Amino acid sequence: MPRPVQEAVTTYAEERMTFRNPGRQQATFDRARERFASLFGAERDEVAFLYSTSDAENLVANAIDWKPGDNLVVDELHFVTAFVVFRELERRAGVELRIVPAVDGRARPEDYAARTDARTRLISVAWVSNRNGFRHHLPTLAEIVHARGGYLYADGIQAFGTFPTNLHAEGVDFACGNGYKWLFADFGCAPLYVRREHLDWMRPDRFGHGQVAETLPDNRYELTQTASKFEYANPSHASIAAMDAALGFVTDVGLDRIARHTHALAGDLRSELVALGRELFTPAGNPSSIVSCYHNLDPDLLGSALAREGVRFTFQEEGKLLRLAVGMFNNRNDVDRLLQVIARMA
Repeated sequence: MPRPVQEAVTTYAEERMTFRNPGRQQATFDRARERFASLFGAERDEVAFLYSTSDAENLVANAIDWKPGDNLVVDELHFVTAFVVFRELERRAGVELRIVPAVDGRARPEDYAARTDARTRLISVAWVSNRNGFRHHLPTLAEIVHARGGYLYADGIQAFGTFPTNLHAEGVDFACGNGYKWLFADFGCAPLYVRREHLDWMRPDRFGHGQVAETLPDNRYELTQTASKFEYANPSHASIAAMDAALGFVTDVGLDRIARHTHALAGDLRSELVALGRELFTPAGNPSSIVSCYHNLDPDLLGSALAREGVRFTFQEEGKLLRLAVGMFNNRNDVDRLLQVIARMA
């Protein structure tokens, strides 16, 4: 968490404690929405703040008018929540979940195309996979699914904040991230993008006072028709304060600059892990900041050695797969420190 983000949360907590500047909360909320829309090529009315990406996946799944025999397509590199949500949808609605296998660490567009048909209502992907950093080319997937009359959802939690993008140009229908990853904010604020053309038909999956646009007679209400209709209750104002400050911080640093720096380091890391005899799970030339490899070492010993050197990492596949994420604050010395640990143990 960058210092400006920490300071924003501290300021919120102090003002909450003393009940000073209560009007600042709404101003912060509005500014955060504007900043996200501006940074990622959306309109402010297309942006809502949820609590998690799991909220978004459920919202999209529940909004579509599924019929028995419909299908949706995901791939093996998606996050576990997608499988939980869609297996339940499969059981409840009689739809078919089709899964694209990963080939050499990639989920290939041609394999998506082969699994879509006239009954495909949704393709859902992790824009950048949490497993190995594989990055989908969303415009290609959008073309595939739109030709079938379906929609494209992208879990952007490992994407937002790591490279410049324009959501309109990506062709995606829905996308959601969260603050605690590459936006360097905190848990509890998940920006959701809904393409404007879907706001008329897309209904919330839960309701509350936060959606009220107009109060009518006889305890009836007119609900807002922007993406804010998905904000049904009080937000986590501390998380919003963190998100607002983090978006300002990332904007000041620059997404182009972040991508150049982190992707170059990730590329070096991929090359040098191969030179050390490690098997990459991340595809060569992949434009993201995540690198995964099969380390072929004792995971307990490797984990302890990396921890002693202050290297943050994640093990997957029962410790066999080592996942590394290169942030904007990392430098070549950090990469070398990691590689030296593996070289000593090889």
